[in-house]
Amino acid sequence: MNGKVVVITGASSGIGRALAVEYAKRGASLSLAARRIDQLIELREQLTDSEILAIQTDVTSENACKELINKTVQHYGRIDVLINNAGLSMRALFDDIELSSFKRVMDVNFYGTVYCTKYALPYLISSKGSLVGIISVAGHVALPARSAYTASKFAMRGLLDTIRLENLYTGLHVLVAAPGFTASEIRTSALRADGTPQGETPRKEEKMMRSEDCALLVIRAIEHRKRSLVLTFAEGRLPLFFGKFFPLLLDRLTFRHMSKELDSPLHKKMARQRK
Repeated sequence: MNGKVVVITGASSGIGRALAVEYAKRGASLSLAARRIDQLIELREQLTDSEILAIQTDVTSENACKELINKTVQHYGRIDVLINNAGLSMRALFDDIELSSFKRVMDVNFYGTVYCTKYALPYLISSKGSLVGIISVAGHVALPARSAYTASKFAMRGLLDTIRLENLYTGLHVLVAAPGFTASEIRTSALRADGTPQGETPRKEEKMMRSEDCALLVIRAIEHRKRSLVLTFAEGRLPLFFGKFFPLLLDRLTFRHMSKELDSPLHKKMARQRK
């Protein structure tokens, strides 16, 4: 990766931070984006063996995404990999969620990917580089009480698959990576129905895939120029199999699994249906 330039959004924590650490080990030059600039600066100070730009970026802003790409190109002269990793989750029934909260999730996950990809695409095509979207298994299998999150991840997959087709003969590589549940801050920052942060995770983080392991697998998939990556068997590849051949069974298993979360909104749904 010496001489290669990698842009990572949502790089202040979780999978994004782990990707930055792993790419720094490989000698890449990095352009790291997140809203929390203090955490990006702290990370830059730790990764002293790589050249790193830390750029405060709110991916819901088209101008901020354009500035991220422009600053990267002005500094490095090229972009070889763009990883759209910035993400926001939510947990509420569609019946209850405020539309402003739904829109916020779409703005971060989907439109953040649209904006960054739009402005980076000419440089990625020029370098025959890699365009990457970190979606989720929720981009393949619907998750109850995660309507906005699921919709945004399905939309990301559709967008990136289309861009791959449009660039079939340009040399552009497009990877859609779908981790299962991965230990990160995404569940603590997830929005409730009214748009306030959830504040605590409803799941056992220690039993999930580590962000570092996820990042390593994503980078290997980029190196091998794979088109898709679905991580974990039980929460990833197995549900896709059931969805293809036993869709009703998958619906029931998914509902049961998600209803086991602490204070799951699905309990409210079931109570309403009993009345």
